[in-house]
Amino acid sequence: MIVPDGNTLQLFEAVRDRDEQIFWTGKPAFLPFILRGVPFLLLGCLWAAMDYFGFIGPLLRGEGRAPKGFMGFAVPFFFLHLFPLWLGILNMARLFLVYGNTRYAYTNKRLMMRSGFWGIDFKTIDYDKIQEMEVDVDPIEKMLGVGTIQAFSGNTTSRGTRLCDEFVAIPTPYEVFKNIKEVSVNIKTDWNYPNALRPGENPGYRTQYKPG
Repeated sequence: MIVPDGNTLQLFEAVRDRDEQIFWTGKPAFLPFILRGVPFLLLGCLWAAMDYFGFIGPLLRGEGRAPKGFMGFAVPFFFLHLFPLWLGILNMARLFLVYGNTRYAYTNKRLMMRSGFWGIDFKTIDYDKIQEMEVDVDPIEKMLGVGTIQAFSGNTTSRGTRLCDEFVAIPTPYEVFKNIKEVSVNIKTDWNYPNALRPGENPGYRTQYKPG
């Protein structure tokens, strides 16, 4: 288990509990992190292409006769109608801006995710909330020796699609996954262990977990 350096630990100091130990921190690989926005951008480009070849292009080339004053309506209409394209471009810009602030960590209590571009945002997941975890490695991540860890805590969309929290494109994903699972099992066991049966030198729930 790699112990983070002091500078890295400071990145999570704003949300770290006084008795909380950070066991690992990581940063996503740039290329696969940014490429997550490409499918949405391609969808926007496809939408824009249909608009252009179906409506905008013929109007610009003067094919057909548009009613008087039609262009005054068409310009703002198509600007709004191209919203998927603008959204795809803005999403790519957001990923570039967010990347510099994105870090992940796991501690003796929970998973931590740091992100944000206007300000710094944090999200944490206590181990007892995690229902399932898995490692996903796409072809680009495989080439770069990174992978994504997904943690499912029971959250879904209105249509029932599962929402997972992710450590995106991190180095040595399988090792990190195994370490998180080990810490999670040990912590859950410690939380669920009856206080009356604890050994004398380790009373109550105020115990300090030490990784093996």
